[in-house]
Amino acid sequence: MLLEQEIIYLAWVLSVAVMLDKWLGEPSRFHPLIGFGKYAQWVESHCRRIVLIDTRLQGGLAWLASVMPFVLVSYGFSAWLDSFWARFLFDICLVYLCLGGKSLVQHAMAIYAPLSRGDLDEARHSVQMIVSRNASEMDEEQISIAAVESVLENGNDAVIGVLFWTLVLGAPGAVLFRLANTLDAMWGYKTEKYIDFGFIAAKTDDLLGYISARMTAFGYALFGHTHQALVCAEQQASLCSSPNGGVVMCAGAGALNIQLGGRVCYHGVWQQKPIMGLGDFATAQDIPRACQLLSKTTVLWLVVIWSLFLLGI
Repeated sequence: MLLEQEIIYLAWVLSVAVMLDKWLGEPSRFHPLIGFGKYAQWVESHCRRIVLIDTRLQGGLAWLASVMPFVLVSYGFSAWLDSFWARFLFDICLVYLCLGGKSLVQHAMAIYAPLSRGDLDEARHSVQMIVSRNASEMDEEQISIAAVESVLENGNDAVIGVLFWTLVLGAPGAVLFRLANTLDAMWGYKTEKYIDFGFIAAKTDDLLGYISARMTAFGYALFGHTHQALVCAEQQASLCSSPNGGVVMCAGAGALNIQLGGRVCYHGVWQQKPIMGLGDFATAQDIPRACQLLSKTTVLWLVVIWSLFLLGI
């Protein structure tokens, strides 16, 4: 009975938080993740000065010092609140601030709009806002591919992963996942500066996102070319550098019957990414299709969570 009550509580928290995200999007000013990023930079600078441990341990200590205080405070404050409604509203706010679905779609459509009218300069500027690769020399196809990849991959990072970890650990689980994912985006690069320091951040993000990435991929497959999506995820994901991003993007590309990947420039170095999916390479028209795929997948997992309660599981 207690588990059943917790499931319905979390189902309401998630449903209201997702609706708030759809309605309000991310805060335009003073977003907590921006403040967290600045705090993490401060922690990094101090942990790198500890000379008695190697760089990987410096990065691990920095990860703990960056993430765990916020997770523990969110857990302690939620548990401290005596009023059900106060706790309910607090948890909703936490999960809402961890979600980034509307923001992701807005960024994607900000790329689609100039592409659809042939303004490559504005499209390059918009795509540079959401990808780490160099956009200055991208053509229309590369911009479209980058935008679709970002929507598909971040569907797990900004939405489905938050839902999953909220269901597992409550609202503090959403905080844990989102902050860990943010640190991976900051430190998880295979550059000289971060290949050791960001090792634990990258591996932790891989671990935390493993199940939710497969949930995301399954949702993408269900709402597209299902068999093709599953085959692409099975056969192509292992060729990708990210164990989670690969399965999500391969499944999404297969579901949309398009190809992603190809030649990209990261940190001034041109690389050949593995081909993901089947069919023609993505075009501008596939950007809103990817956004719709994410929206349907979000609704799917909310329905599944409510079904757990209704079926008494």
